[in-house]
Amino acid sequence: MQQTAEVKEMVCVAKGPNHGPAPIPEEAKWVQAKEISDISGLTHGVGWCAPQQGACKLTLNVKKGVIEEALVETLGCSGMTHSAAMAAEILPGKTILEALNTDLVCDAINTAMRELFLQIVYGRTQSAFSEDGLPIGAGLEDLGKGLRSQVGTMYSTKVKGPRYLEMAEGYVNKIALDKDNQIIGYAFTNLGKMMDFIKKGVAPDEAYKKASGTYGRYDGAAKYIDPRQE
Repeated sequence: MQQTAEVKEMVCVAKGPNHGPAPIPEEAKWVQAKEISDISGLTHGVGWCAPQQGACKLTLNVKKGVIEEALVETLGCSGMTHSAAMAAEILPGKTILEALNTDLVCDAINTAMRELFLQIVYGRTQSAFSEDGLPIGAGLEDLGKGLRSQVGTMYSTKVKGPRYLEMAEGYVNKIALDKDNQIIGYAFTNLGKMMDFIKKGVAPDEAYKKASGTYGRYDGAAKYIDPRQE
């Protein structure tokens, strides 16, 4: 290791106590993380690309520094879906340091990895106080029944007002308006549940009905409109 002349001429002064890194909470333990293998936890990170055309929510389950489970959810850009497919192949089996320095195909996914890395190495994880952390498969629980991302899609103009297009419950078929044309409820179809019914042999029309429902004061509204057509 090279030293400058000024350093070479310095008197050696003894270093005082070395307490090491501050401990971070990891899976119900306090850990002084010195190596990547000291890092464990499940958490989420959100990233975006430079033109901010799309965003990624990345969920990783890390055990002893190695990514054991990855959930990649993208929004707003068609190319990101293919990038997510490649990232899902790349991530598992890598250490979080490797993943941080790997091209995950899409800027939004790379940015999500950066944000998530910071949370994990600082102990800001969902599983920080869960004994032994969360099992592999916990990432799927975020998706719920039907294993579909929870997406909210709303569109609005000053002239025509808001349109609910997609809610956590599912695809919005109709929105209910009161006599003042204010939204008071909506009818929806949970596409994940509908496809599950169809795969089990239920006729599509019946599956559609079984997977549909309403929210709010839908019944008895003054008017119903299709948010995509009216």
